[in-house]
Amino acid sequence: MEAAHQYNVHEAKTHFSRILAQVAAGEEVVISKAGEPVAKIVPLRPKLRRTGRGSLRDQIRIAEDFDDLPEDIADALGMIG
Repeated sequence: MEAAHQYNVHEAKTHFSRILAQVAAGEEVVISKAGEPVAKIVPLRPKLRRTGRGSLRDQIRIAEDFDDLPEDIADALGMIG
């Protein structure tokens, strides 16, 4: 990731729309006061849009044997035999 753009408080107030556009484009912006960084504006992660049953179809795989008890554990529990 490239370095964040940095604005002082006055620039941030004057160019707030530009800053929001940069953040919406995936950039991070640092706001400074008297040359010291005091805040960082970062893009929000996109929300997952789950629209109901089946919305994750083909995105999740479950192994055929996911619920098979491994032999060593079954043996330890006295279930082999």
